[in-house]
Amino acid sequence: MSDPEPFVVYDVPRCSTARKVLALLAEEAPGVPVTRLDYHRTGITRGELVDILGKAGLAPADVLRTREAVAQELGLPGERSDEELLALMAEHPRLVQRPLVVRGDRALLARPVERVRELF
Repeated sequence: MSDPEPFVVYDVPRCSTARKVLALLAEEAPGVPVTRLDYHRTGITRGELVDILGKAGLAPADVLRTREAVAQELGLPGERSDEELLALMAEHPRLVQRPLVVRGDRALLARPVERVRELF
């Protein structure tokens, strides 16, 4: 029997929604490995964003956090191309909505939290 496909959760430790996702995974997918990536600390590259968004079928605007102070400073959302948004998100990881959850060739924005079940 092969090992279960792990979950990769892009979050920040203080995010209550991410903590709820992690609790749901622990309860409903016990034994499945979970890797947490604090992308505010480590950063997130344009390539990572392209990969995650492609797996999720989302556009950069779909995961843009417009309530962040940096978003206001940059005049977001405004009229920006996908390429511009990707560059800004890579430069300012706080602009990326969370938690993003990846499992193999699928990904999603876990809002609401229960959406993570789509990856089971």
